Amino acid sequence: MLLFVIFSCAVVGLGCYALARGSFDISPLRVIATVFGQGEGSTGVVIWNIRMPRIIAAIVAGWCLGLSGAVMQCLLKNPLASPFTLGISQGAAFGAAFAIVVLGAGGAEVAVGHSSTVQTTSAAGPMTIKNIYSVTFCAFIGALIGTLVILALARLKKMAAESIILAGVALSSLFVSGTILVQYFATEVEIASVVFWTFGDVSRSNWREIGFMTASAVVVTFYFGLRFWDLNALSAGEDVARSLGVNVDRFRLIGMFLTALIASLVTAFLGVIAFLGLLAPHIGRRLVGGDHRYLIPHSCIIGSLLLLLADTISRILVGSGTLPVGVLTSFMGAPLFLYLLMRGYSR
Repeated sequence: MLLFVIFSCAVVGLGCYALARGSFDISPLRVIATVFGQGEGSTGVVIWNIRMPRIIAAIVAGWCLGLSGAVMQCLLKNPLASPFTLGISQGAAFGAAFAIVVLGAGGAEVAVGHSSTVQTTSAAGPMTIKNIYSVTFCAFIGALIGTLVILALARLKKMAAESIILAGVALSSLFVSGTILVQYFATEVEIASVVFWTFGDVSRSNWREIGFMTASAVVVTFYFGLRFWDLNALSAGEDVARSLGVNVDRFRLIGMFLTALIASLVTAFLGVIAFLGLLAPHIGRRLVGGDHRYLIPHSCIIGSLLLLLADTISRILVGSGTLPVGVLTSFMGAPLFLYLLMRGYSR
């Protein structure tokens, strides 16, 4: 509990630092005054319309990805499982590309402010997403297809951990190829919209999308918080879990459905954020062990801290905030992925 409080304080402190730092630096006193409604016009716009939404989005998205990675690794009994390594994020990206090109959700209109159905790029260019709801729905369908394929292979073929990861690689390649095929028949504007969408960038979200992600994160976290005993039983093996009264097949199906839901929402609203769902649970497992009473909340808060840290670093490195945060998470997660592969084969 003390460790969780320390991580939570680190998230709050980093969020306060991120409010003040950027291409337009704001003094701490002005930040405090603006938060409590006493700030001037320009400062209020920077904090409430630009920085605060991306900070909250990074915290919520990191929480969702950390949670989904921890649960997937337990349900599939695979330490390399995560939405990105299993192809679920790529499936969501393909669904978003399908909605943008085939359903006409991408366009070249210039959005004014933060509308519920129009979303602009962080670079303030002419690319927009005109119908965020169709993009979100198609992203979820794409993620769900990838999830069902992984579940079918794990259930019917009794695949080993390495085989499931290879299946995830094949699914990723399939979805990426499908995205390229969709782009081939798209116009230049639609191609630009798809490319923009595939970047992992927390600056693109508005308060309505943050509300959707937050509500989903609360519900899914509450569900797995109540079922931590089932997760611990499943960690000991399917036979042990069944002997203790766990309906393994139903629990795995519901669990993968819920993790696919929150992962697809993150991908639909923020783009593909690689390896964070793999990185956060392994750090949490090193710190608090494999008991899911402690592993789940620590994986969530570590995911929030890592994504907020990556976004803050990207804003400091590139003052305009145009460096996609997915680039930094890939730099963090790829070495860990290679390390886990080498460690597994050495054993």
